[in-house]
Amino acid sequence: MTTHAEEVPGAGKPLALTLLSETKAALTNEERYSIITSNLQEVIRGDIITRILPLRPLKIYWGTATTGRPHAAYFVPAIKVAQFLQVGCKVKILLADLHGFLDADKAPEGVLEFRAQYYERVIRALLRSVGVNIENLEFVRGSSYQLSNAFARDLLRLSKKVSIHDATKASSEIVKSMGEPVMADGIYPMMQLLDEEYLDADAEFGGIDQRKTFVLANDTMHKMNFKTRAHLMNPMVPGLAGGKMSSSDPKSKIDLLDDATTIQKKIAKAYCAPREVEGNGILAFIQHVLLPYSALQSAVRQPSISIVLPNHSAPTFFHTYTEVVSAYQADVLTPQIVKKIVEEGLIKLTAPIQRAFEEDKEWQSIAEKAYPILSNKSASRDAAKPSRRDGDQEAMASN
Repeated sequence: MTTHAEEVPGAGKPLALTLLSETKAALTNEERYSIITSNLQEVIRGDIITRILPLRPLKIYWGTATTGRPHAAYFVPAIKVAQFLQVGCKVKILLADLHGFLDADKAPEGVLEFRAQYYERVIRALLRSVGVNIENLEFVRGSSYQLSNAFARDLLRLSKKVSIHDATKASSEIVKSMGEPVMADGIYPMMQLLDEEYLDADAEFGGIDQRKTFVLANDTMHKMNFKTRAHLMNPMVPGLAGGKMSSSDPKSKIDLLDDATTIQKKIAKAYCAPREVEGNGILAFIQHVLLPYSALQSAVRQPSISIVLPNHSAPTFFHTYTEVVSAYQADVLTPQIVKKIVEEGLIKLTAPIQRAFEEDKEWQSIAEKAYPILSNKSASRDAAKPSRRDGDQEAMASN
């Protein structure tokens, strides 16, 4: 944490992200690995990554089941994808439509195509909002190869290598339980294992809730004569109400289409106890989104948030999350200040997404077809309160 009066973008405002755009210097392989693995909770077989980096671009895939509408938590994986792309990785985003169909009743068969279209548009808009070059990004539909004869044969072969216990255990934290496990619960992770092979990935990225599936892949793929992949795991980011961000709790999430006033109201009500770091969704957003976002924009790749604190004339700079935590625990950064940081950051990041949606009639039509129940509920509410926007959506689901 430093305090001085140098000229910075936003100086003179109460709060501002420091953003730079000069040409970036070349990275060493060690620096690239550090960025690829930054802010992750766990890495399995990182040696695979370090072995590939000197030879060619690393190939990473991230799968997201096309279930409920993505909300602000999707900025967390979007930032990681942006970092992967920035250091020269080739990234595939799997729009896992069949996984969404297998996961209880989250994605009825009739809406699969529209939800995949909605996800691709919103994820593209997310990545554009953080200013990353998507030249090395490719979107792939799961159904484009998972219904092939070759995939079906490999799925049957894999079913002979994986026990029912291990398959259902792997899916226990990522598939919604409706009581007694069904066969789809076991098929779900086995398809994910095969995705790594069919997408020709060196590494798979996902949430820590997928760890059991990743461990199963590490233990099983060689039995199919397929190569073993590295696995990169994000922590689960707390919601605004404390605990995991949940689709069933409107207070815990912010819709990507929420306007500035709605965002301000939701942030104001967010759980953010003074000096308390554990389970603090506001601080987690600074750690996993705003600081790495500022580094993406920086010529020297240094995270930097500049804040004019009360009774200070010059901005104070925070370059690491450790500095933010120390200042928060010392009450230099109060809940009101960190809420303001996140509020401003979210409004800045969601504004281009909202503009893109409002200017794209086809996207709006896709949204109505992808989420007809939400659209009908929204229409009913709008009839009573014309100025209110529907903010309901599902929690982040990665493959």
